[in-house]
Amino acid sequence: MPGTAARHLDGLVRRCYVGLDATALRVEMLGRLRSVVPADAAFFATVDPATMLFTSAVSEEPLIAAAARFLDNEIGATDVNRFADLAAARDPVSSLDSATQGDRRASPRYTEIMAPMQLGDELRIALKAGGHCWGVLCLHREDVPGGFTDREAAILRRVGPHLAEGLRRANLLAAPALADGPAGTGIVILDHELSVLSVNPAAEFWLSEIAETDWPRAAELPVAVYAAVAQLERIEDDGQPARLEPGVRLRTAAGRWVAVHASRLTGSTGVQTAIVLEPATPAQLVSIYLSAHGLTPAQTRVAGLVLQGRNTKQIVAELHLSGYTVQEHLTAVFDKFGVRSRRDLVATLMTRR
Repeated sequence: MPGTAARHLDGLVRRCYVGLDATALRVEMLGRLRSVVPADAAFFATVDPATMLFTSAVSEEPLIAAAARFLDNEIGATDVNRFADLAAARDPVSSLDSATQGDRRASPRYTEIMAPMQLGDELRIALKAGGHCWGVLCLHREDVPGGFTDREAAILRRVGPHLAEGLRRANLLAAPALADGPAGTGIVILDHELSVLSVNPAAEFWLSEIAETDWPRAAELPVAVYAAVAQLERIEDDGQPARLEPGVRLRTAAGRWVAVHASRLTGSTGVQTAIVLEPATPAQLVSIYLSAHGLTPAQTRVAGLVLQGRNTKQIVAELHLSGYTVQEHLTAVFDKFGVRSRRDLVATLMTRR
């Protein structure tokens, strides 16, 4: 790699460890990354590691206007390089041209969304650290025969773990603060086209706290709300019973954590969708906090059950692990939090909220 490009990448990596918040990190990293991987448009989102739903996004034109269609494709469609699939894959980086072997029209995302906007190849990465996905990044190029190169994909593989670590640390700094503001439960009612019909005062409060960067200019609501709706639609398409879903947990610009759910309403006025915004509880935040501390998914599951009061025998039965493995995970959790017992672990987490 030429010396100038290597210096740009070294600077990018260093900036991932200086304690930037999630929004500042994404904005700065996109600018630095473009110096070595040019792109005509970009999408950089944080995700809830438990659900893989977008919690916030830095998005550029012309992608902003198509945010809802990209969400539908990501959550409800069958397509190549979906972020959830990349997060589960051995290689979290792939281009559209590579995945379709040069036949972009094999991708519904290309034919239905990107081609009409004169966008061609895209290069995607799921940003993983500590076994969890903390964000996703997609770079787009104009619709010309040539696309992203193997060298550019390799650059994303090199910087991806550092970007993920920066996002993980941003969550670690934010996670202890609960959404304990003056508002109660917010309700937003949407019609069948997802246009806003009514909003209660509590919902107005929560929506006012969501940063502008997480709210596409052309949209009535933030990206996290549309992600929760898309999740509900996928569940319904799969034939699962309608119910209040776990939805998305996100941190507001004021530092509070709020949980966003979507639920379907039926009645004389037809089908509507209720969006529920409410203060996130400690139980809803514990997985983010544990993951942000560097626990593996298995260690997070064990620690979560400990916080629910489960003993070793119950954890063994619920997770189908041996007693030895459970104890191994617990020892690792204790080491990471600097405690020696379950009681100390619970006390540490509860005092940090």
